[in-house]
Amino acid sequence: MRFAFNFLKQLPLILSTAFSLTLVSHLHAAKPKPNVVFILADDLGWSDTEIYGTTQYFKTPNILRLAQRGMRFTQAYTPSPICSPTRSSIMTGLHHARIGFTDAVGHHKPERLKVGHVQDATTDQRAIQILSATRLETHYYSLAEAFNAAGYQTGHYGKWHLGMRPYHALAHGFNEQVPKFPEGAVTKGFLAPWPSLVKEGFTGEPGEHIEDRMAKEAVAFIRENAKKDQPFFLNYWAYSVHSPWSAKPALTRHYEKSYREFDGQRNPVYAAMIHGLDDAVGTLVKELERLDIMDNTIVIFYSDNGGNTWPPVKTEPEGYDNVPGTSNYPLRQGKGWYYEGGVRVPLVIAWPDRIKANSRSDAFVSAEDFFPTFVDMLGLEPPKNYRFDGQSFSSVLNNKPADKEKIIYGYYPHYSFFNLIKPAIWVRKGDWKLIRFFHDAPGQKHRHELFNLKKDIGEAYDIAFRFPEEQESLSRLIDQFIEEKQILLPKPNPKYKLQ
Repeated sequence: MRFAFNFLKQLPLILSTAFSLTLVSHLHAAKPKPNVVFILADDLGWSDTEIYGTTQYFKTPNILRLAQRGMRFTQAYTPSPICSPTRSSIMTGLHHARIGFTDAVGHHKPERLKVGHVQDATTDQRAIQILSATRLETHYYSLAEAFNAAGYQTGHYGKWHLGMRPYHALAHGFNEQVPKFPEGAVTKGFLAPWPSLVKEGFTGEPGEHIEDRMAKEAVAFIRENAKKDQPFFLNYWAYSVHSPWSAKPALTRHYEKSYREFDGQRNPVYAAMIHGLDDAVGTLVKELERLDIMDNTIVIFYSDNGGNTWPPVKTEPEGYDNVPGTSNYPLRQGKGWYYEGGVRVPLVIAWPDRIKANSRSDAFVSAEDFFPTFVDMLGLEPPKNYRFDGQSFSSVLNNKPADKEKIIYGYYPHYSFFNLIKPAIWVRKGDWKLIRFFHDAPGQKHRHELFNLKKDIGEAYDIAFRFPEEQESLSRLIDQFIEEKQILLPKPNPKYKLQ
């Protein structure tokens, strides 16, 4: 009887102690914050990897293996067919059209923070095109700042292209940047020495490929933080496969053996560059595996715009200067164009601990969606009044159905390639895509092209005249988007003369 009384008397203390021990045990068992590795390829097309079954020439076993360990997206987009605008959207969660960073000018010397109109429109251009900002202003809250606030170590490795000092990656919240103060892209070949990087003391062994060097540098970052049990955010923004194309000679010779003169994908130098990029992806993933942190690491593989279909100015090794880099077939056109080949890109996200292996999604995803998705998945906390233009797709990564009402917008308000590419804005909703060409119709009115991508993925048939109601509905969405984002638009050119 006395034992029962003493037991009941001490029961609260026993329960309290048991609860405390359980809580401590749970905290010790709780997994650390997941690491994040964001791999951004440069100019890599939707059909340039093996993950969609659209190429037989290019070999990307490491990227394919990554896709098999996670989710591959079949309808991922960039909001621009050119690199810098997409990069600005990744970093801010805002549409580049709102920011005013609309062209690939992050390496240009004039420091221009605001968007404007060009002052020298030529008489053969119906519209006065936009003059892009050349720097991403530091007042924008960045993805790196959000990761820092959550206790992550952050590092940017490779191409930045959002502005030189004082607008480099370190000024946007990254703890580390390699190369530290690049003046721009590596514009004179990717085999060392690298002329644009030597001035800051960043040198390599003669013939060393920039992607091999960047992967080694990034591995050192991963290793150092893993040793400290420090969660990290690695921005690995590759230089590959941007032109001018230069690859390791041995790899080029390997792809020369399967050269077929009339295939759309046949440039062995470009193929060797893709192979080198794939090697870099393999280097990063294998290090995560070696350190036994792959299961607790989110790896994103994405491209900043579609594949480059123009012939290069120069290849290294020489001999393929007039051979187009790639074909984005079955998609139309490529880099710089508003058609699918210019804006639909590969996307793979792997997180072995959470995302179902070898899964697929047809969800619409764009560059501005990554930031809010990280907020949802990892509990990042942007400023209270910060409003994203992007939408989180974290539910898709948890195998929930895609949002069928999601709308994708793109914007490229510039002329390029001898005016073949014209200022335009476009919208994708469901199966439909509408492109508005600014002031490109008689009387300098807008011209529209309408496509049903479910029936015509190659955008071979403009059916605007057959579906005027669909065109009008999508056109209203474009108008609403312009008003909501307060976008500066091209305007009619009073100097235009009918050619």
